[in-house]
Amino acid sequence: MHRPTDPPTPSPTLEKQAETTRDGVSDLRHGVLLEVAYDGTAYHGWAVQKNARAVEETLLGAVTALDPRVRSLRGASRTDAGVHAEGQLVAFDTSRQIPPKGWVLGLNQHLPDDVAVRAARPVEVGYSPRFSARGKRYRYRVLVDSVRDPIWRTRAWRVSEVDVAAVAREAEAAKGTHDFVAFRSSGDERDYTVRTLSRIDVEHDATARIVSVIVEGNAFLYNMVRILVGTMIDVGRGRLEPGAVARALESRDRRRAGTTAPAHGLILERVEVDLPGGEAERWPP
Repeated sequence: MHRPTDPPTPSPTLEKQAETTRDGVSDLRHGVLLEVAYDGTAYHGWAVQKNARAVEETLLGAVTALDPRVRSLRGASRTDAGVHAEGQLVAFDTSRQIPPKGWVLGLNQHLPDDVAVRAARPVEVGYSPRFSARGKRYRYRVLVDSVRDPIWRTRAWRVSEVDVAAVAREAEAAKGTHDFVAFRSSGDERDYTVRTLSRIDVEHDATARIVSVIVEGNAFLYNMVRILVGTMIDVGRGRLEPGAVARALESRDRRRAGTTAPAHGLILERVEVDLPGGEAERWPP
């Protein structure tokens, strides 16, 4: 006698397809990780603030244009007012079944000219680049010129003259693991202030007039890069005696460090993160 059999179990792929509606919205949630670049000149930093324009809210507006149910973004770095970025990482959770290419092209249609999504990839729900970061790379540009240059007015700190070799010697003292409490602004009240800088190089950049300080480390205090660069440049232009970085580190006293370099010379170039499950599909490759 023929015996009825149990109905076949739907495959996860079929179930996922069944839950997707015609407009590409699904009950299944997943994460998206964006690589974002911006010119920070017109923004009061990354984070949303009252009565001030921020990069975060600008990007969130574009995301909600594609998925109105997204309520928040998870950024890797809270850049200050006027600071730029080439490789800010931002994650969010969505129910939209949009491929990475669709996110990049779709979001950029809703963003102003000074903010752009440069790449996208899928990640797990709840993924946070801030808590997955292994390190960050910043670049600070100094324009050495006795006359102002409009081309660099929002991208480099202009000083009339500087001894680049002296700046490079100061950089050596900052490499490695130190307590950088003397190189933070008063608004940073964290108890643990030990950080490791794996790289701090001084080199010429786009033109002979541009000196770049490249800083890589596992984590940073508030305004740490800007105070460190300001101290180095103060030595290079004769405002502080050589050895200022080492003395400030040893003293743990902010008053022994130098100028806080202006925000507009700083750019967040890259954030190194651990990706769950390894390298996922990314567009562009």
